[in-house]
Amino acid sequence: MQYSNAVHSANPISSFLIVEDRLFDQKRIKRILDRSVRNADLHYASTLKAAHEILENNKFSLILLDNNLPDGWGADYVQTLAADPALASIPVIIISDWPTPFMWDKAQTAGVRFVLTKDEFHAGHVQSVLANKTYPPLSCARH
Repeated sequence: MQYSNAVHSANPISSFLIVEDRLFDQKRIKRILDRSVRNADLHYASTLKAAHEILENNKFSLILLDNNLPDGWGADYVQTLAADPALASIPVIIISDWPTPFMWDKAQTAGVRFVLTKDEFHAGHVQSVLANKTYPPLSCARH
């Protein structure tokens, strides 16, 4: 299930890939982004396979990634992203219902900027990542 393929804005400044299988959470993330980023181009994927296909044909400012997806774990997928020179530079925020210790370790080694529960995620995390694209990844400790 997917909210939509893409929500295109006129003259987008930022482009986001939201990898989330639950429509409710897709809409929640969209509301947060709508309040915090103007002219954002939003793309949605409900599986890791769909996300990878979208990533092959688009450039993104940020990936917002759920951990528990129908075809795998986001924490494993960030290892794939980090190993691909074409995708490694895209900042990632993992947003999960239940972050686990293995997730934190994998996320940190892959350079994930934040690992957050869905309740913790807010616009400040997105703004922080967008404003600081060039400095090293943030600690995966809760912020």
